Amino acid sequence: MFGLGWQELLIILIIALIIFGPRKLPEIGKSLGQAINGFKESTKKASDEVKKEVADIEKTVNSDGSPKA
Repeated sequence: MFGLGWQELLIILIIALIIFGPRKLPEIGKSLGQAINGFKESTKKASDEVKKEVADIEKTVNSDGSPKA
């Protein structure tokens, strides 16, 4: 994950635990997960929209490159 080994992840987790405390950590993890999920959804929507537009353009153009009449 992001080119980090388990040792680095463990150190980051320990530092986060020290800084934020055990009560805040689950809340931070939840909001981070929601943000990542929202990002994935928005990129999927954008990708689907681009694919739809490309398909619409391909429908209007003949195989020789000239527009359909």
